[in-house]
Amino acid sequence: MDYRIEKDSMGEIQVPANKLWGAQTQRSKQNFKIGTDQMPLEVVYAQAAVKAAAAEVSYSLGNLSKEKRDAIVEAVHEIRTGQWDEHFPLVVFQTGSGTQTNMNVNEVIANRGNQLLERSGSSERLHPNDDVNKSQSSNDTFPTALHVAGVLAVEQRLLPAIDALHKTFEQKAEEYGTIVKIGRTHLQDATPLSLGQEFSGWVRMLEKSKQMIEAVLPFMRELAIGGTAVGTGINAPKEFGDLVAKEISKLVESEFSSAENKFHSLTSYDDVVTVHGAVKGLAADLMKIANDVRMLASGPRSGIGELTIPANEPGSSIMPGKVNPTQSEAMTMVVAQVMGNDTTISFAASQGNYQLNVFKPVIIFNFLQSVRLLADAMHSFNDNCAVGIEPNREVIGRHVDNSLMLVTALNPYIGYENAAKIAKYAHENGTTLKEAALYLELLTEEQFDEYVQPQKMI
Repeated sequence: MDYRIEKDSMGEIQVPANKLWGAQTQRSKQNFKIGTDQMPLEVVYAQAAVKAAAAEVSYSLGNLSKEKRDAIVEAVHEIRTGQWDEHFPLVVFQTGSGTQTNMNVNEVIANRGNQLLERSGSSERLHPNDDVNKSQSSNDTFPTALHVAGVLAVEQRLLPAIDALHKTFEQKAEEYGTIVKIGRTHLQDATPLSLGQEFSGWVRMLEKSKQMIEAVLPFMRELAIGGTAVGTGINAPKEFGDLVAKEISKLVESEFSSAENKFHSLTSYDDVVTVHGAVKGLAADLMKIANDVRMLASGPRSGIGELTIPANEPGSSIMPGKVNPTQSEAMTMVVAQVMGNDTTISFAASQGNYQLNVFKPVIIFNFLQSVRLLADAMHSFNDNCAVGIEPNREVIGRHVDNSLMLVTALNPYIGYENAAKIAKYAHENGTTLKEAALYLELLTEEQFDEYVQPQKMI
């Protein structure tokens, strides 16, 4: 492999000749060979957007030439469209401030920008610190990128996935509104409800989860940019943070603002904890939905068997014809991962010391993983399971007819104690409720038929 020599404040270092990164990126590659998880590209793209916005503001304030501004903006556009993905190789477990990823972005923009400047015949040259990082610090640009990446992931991936599954369940709730089935509480038979009503509970879960996420997401729209090293804004124009936040909003087409108190925004991640907490709430509901589906579809002959789910693939390497609830299993594994991510984010966010939190990379890595996994899992569950769920009307009807809890409808007429006698006798003697009621002479046949009508109990 061919190398070139790059220099930074620590001296010279060899960098692969065909890579756009520079000395600080190379040092990070050599010093942090920890795991295989790389910094998410969503963070890189957001960091690049911050650089373009900062260049626009610096130019407008007379602190950056037009040629340099144009080169930075063009290089950022190429980065954000995926042209240079392979030039961002750093792992998550690096410096806790994200400095090395910030410098990775600065170096790639500077080197690519210099190629563009040279091609245009300009004598100007970009420096990764003096120009691309002008009026900035890793301590304010990385948390800014963290917030931008997190908000965009929720808006562009998670909320649409919720909407898709919500639409499917809403259609099922309406379609199955007249199918009467037995309810279950404590995993035991309870009074009837309609299958549509059961689906409607899942519909409302998704609606409310979305509302809660949207309610707290604005807290992550406040950006640390302008705080520079410790929150004082040293080396940045006073209006820099506000102006850059406006430029970022235009560039990524989502609304952001400069945080009112930079001493908070550099060291606290209470906003990320809160938003991920709402995401965890969605995960908790998805666990319930996935478990309900797989238990209601259990069997098909020796379980509950009230629902049928699509047969997407063979379920066993030894048992022919077996169909497993694999989409539910995948969903619940994702939920388990999200619950673990929430613990990591919560602990990491508690570690802000003095003017800086140095757990930033692991916070955003876990946040984005949760959003990505939940969004993908919901699309997969919707497309490969939910849309194909069908009721097994014969089994549903049999369970309703055999349920002892229909006796609840008799409480207003013969009282709780007498109704309990009927249920107990029917259970112990293997009879129907009607047969038990007639044997115990607590009701006439006509009265029983009038009072116990499952379709009127929902």
